[in-house]
Amino acid sequence: MAEAAQTLTKQPNSKHCFVCGVENHSGLRMAFYHDVNGSVIAEVTVPEQFQGYPGTVHGGIVAAMLDEVATRAAMVEDPNDFKVTARMTLRYRKNVPTGEPLQIIGRIEREGGRASKAVAELRLPDGSLGAEVEVLMVNYPDPFVEESELERLGWKVYPD
Repeated sequence: MAEAAQTLTKQPNSKHCFVCGVENHSGLRMAFYHDVNGSVIAEVTVPEQFQGYPGTVHGGIVAAMLDEVATRAAMVEDPNDFKVTARMTLRYRKNVPTGEPLQIIGRIEREGGRASKAVAELRLPDGSLGAEVEVLMVNYPDPFVEESELERLGWKVYPD
């Protein structure tokens, strides 16, 4: 991701989220970036502690990573406009290996009104498709916290 850093914008992380929490040492601690077209990109090497079968990332972890990328695609224009997943259709295509670099890419397909639809895919080290999702998201029903409090609570862009 280093050579492409000039064309990507880093997105906020939280302190304690399982997927993106910078202080969650039991989580994945993933960083997310978006490009000028609104696609969200993340690269991760999943450690063995998140395996299902030996050497294979647990399916629930795969689902969490894809869900996060898809949801973030709907938040590119406003990272404080939180969405929640209403429905996720997931297809596992190949075993996803632990300990190897993976790339996850998401993009919005439809926005409007109360609901948004996004798709995301997980690419294996050889570039092949490991898993893909289609996610229907809805706006978070009510603000759970004042926007002015978000940074104090840890929702901000952290340096690489």
